[in-house]
Amino acid sequence: MKNPFQKNPSSNKSEGKFRIFIWTLFDFANTSYSIVVVTFLYAVYFKQTVVGGEAIGDFYWSIGTSISMLITALISPVLGAIADYSAGKKRFLLFFTLACIISTSLLYFINKGDIFLGLTLFILANVGFEAGLVFYDSFLPEITAPKNYGRVSGYGFAMGYLGSLTTLALVYPFIEMNMIKETFPLSALVFFVFAIPLFIFIKDNRTKIAKKEPFIKIGIKRVFNTITHLKNYKNLSLFLLAFFFYIEGVNTIIFFSGNYASTTLHFTMSELIVFFLIVQTTAIIGSLVFGLLADSFGQKNSLVLSLIIWIITILFAFASSDTNSFVIQHLAKVFNTDAGQTSRMCFYIVGLFAGSVMGATQSTSRSLMSRLTPFDRKTEFFGFYSLFGKSSAILGPLVFGYVSYITGEQRFAILTICVFFVVGLGILSFVKDESAGEINPAEQK
Repeated sequence: MKNPFQKNPSSNKSEGKFRIFIWTLFDFANTSYSIVVVTFLYAVYFKQTVVGGEAIGDFYWSIGTSISMLITALISPVLGAIADYSAGKKRFLLFFTLACIISTSLLYFINKGDIFLGLTLFILANVGFEAGLVFYDSFLPEITAPKNYGRVSGYGFAMGYLGSLTTLALVYPFIEMNMIKETFPLSALVFFVFAIPLFIFIKDNRTKIAKKEPFIKIGIKRVFNTITHLKNYKNLSLFLLAFFFYIEGVNTIIFFSGNYASTTLHFTMSELIVFFLIVQTTAIIGSLVFGLLADSFGQKNSLVLSLIIWIITILFAFASSDTNSFVIQHLAKVFNTDAGQTSRMCFYIVGLFAGSVMGATQSTSRSLMSRLTPFDRKTEFFGFYSLFGKSSAILGPLVFGYVSYITGEQRFAILTICVFFVVGLGILSFVKDESAGEINPAEQK
């Protein structure tokens, strides 16, 4: 006789799918901030309006991004360790989410010449966004089995880019009316509304503990303990080092793609919207496809493929940005267009390829990190994942901004990004991936 109190397996499966959907919905929410503030509207608004279109605007922007990433890099491992100890991820996620939303809303009050205040609010918003990801990412091992990490992580990024498309549709009427400042609180509202379900429906596995010393002291102790024993996690350490370099390139592209298109290629706001629509659409497809590839052929193999595509894309972007280059001159003759128009059309192709691997690279990295990380220290190690990812974003934007400033051309700065991808790819080749059959599960350390 069937036990009336036994849970129905199909109901458990439905509950699991619901939790995954709610988790991915937060990706949908937070990319409203990413697309409006970091990548597109505020990035362009800051340089063109706040700084008045001066070349030094790139350098100011790089300083803002680097400071925010440095702060996040320093606090993430400690916060992760505290969250593991107290099992209170949702509290930290809520705090940083609200910090991002409030700071983003206040960007509405930034006008021409408000460089310091504009950068300060951006730094606060970006710290909230990036630090929150430490706790959001660490929920992944709790909502699905290891064999599904790749696809579920891919679902999250695909949902995120769907959120970007939705946000672009919402802000487009404001852009048409040249009401750029109004888009900042609107993106904050989207973030707030769609982030709510996670805090209601996803349970935080909290346990009551005897608190014998301050959490901050406990967090620092655990971090130093992890650093001391990091030699026991050689494979994970190699992956984090590779991640440090190749994510440098991804972060720099995210921070400067809008500025690059508007400054170097003279894209209008309408052309920028088309460009980002291409990027976000292909990013949805890329995240889903690479998520399936990661689970079928291994996370590392999928990462290697994405980095090769990145390198080719950057080299093509460099070649097609010069209207006097052989590539542009030849294509202009073939399609009977002027060099400037041909260069802008080529950048749409760059956006297509960049979008196909932008979410895929980040998604596959997150799923490989989940596979290599000890379960009982998942948030702490995701703190180190954030440390390597965010600290890498200090150097990349600074190098890009500085090269752009001293040469007066962003085109030469783009080549620095390619170096980071090549170095990251080289180190990644030494990482062993259990999902690809390179090591036994017992050898993950």
